[in-house]
Amino acid sequence: MAAGADGQKSGRFLGSLKDALVAASREDTGRLEAETREREAAASQGGAIVPLDEATRIVHRSDAASPSAAEAAREARTPRTATAAQDSDSPPTTRVVRASGAKKDDGGSRTALVRGKFQVARGSFDEDPVVGWLVVVGGPGIGQFRPIFEGNNSLGRAESNRIPIDFGDDAISAEEQAYIRYDSSERSFLFVPNLAKTNVVSLNEKRPTSAAELTQMDVITMGRTQLVFVPFCGPDFDWSALQGET
Repeated sequence: MAAGADGQKSGRFLGSLKDALVAASREDTGRLEAETREREAAASQGGAIVPLDEATRIVHRSDAASPSAAEAAREARTPRTATAAQDSDSPPTTRVVRASGAKKDDGGSRTALVRGKFQVARGSFDEDPVVGWLVVVGGPGIGQFRPIFEGNNSLGRAESNRIPIDFGDDAISAEEQAYIRYDSSERSFLFVPNLAKTNVVSLNEKRPTSAAELTQMDVITMGRTQLVFVPFCGPDFDWSALQGET
């Protein structure tokens, strides 16, 4: 009996749903026919005939009581603007701009790869070439250095000297307290004290009274400053050897 009761209830429910759908379809059909008669009457009085667009048909075929269907119809009849399109639920479109395939001319600043032996040009010196150095190992300016040039080099505190020892030691004479000479023909260095000065200089803790040959790592003392001699040119190398190459 329970199964029969459930079947009767289900049948009544399905029949009521079918009757409601048929009634809704008849109501939509009647409304559509009424709107069609209104358009034909307006056309007969000289008005423009407004065609029944697809959006209107969709509304009449759908459930008239559904607000979403009516809203969809209004949006279909209204032209979409750029702002409306941006406000829609669709994700924004990203435009990819690709760089031009043309290579930018860098004006020839790229580094060129040179294969094989590269010929180095030899020419005349724009400035006097360096032949060695004096490195400060004691006193003011410790850790600093001064270059020694080819020919005769005067040593003193003033900047006018070819080798200025200007690190703040006022016990060094301002002008030409001593000389360092490099002879390119002999490839040798000489240390020459200026005996006209009362400021004392020493070479390896000895006070020379005449020219003395300089060798690598000799220590020159002037005032409270100690300098170590480091040669670049000598028996094994001289700038004239490079100048003679082609």
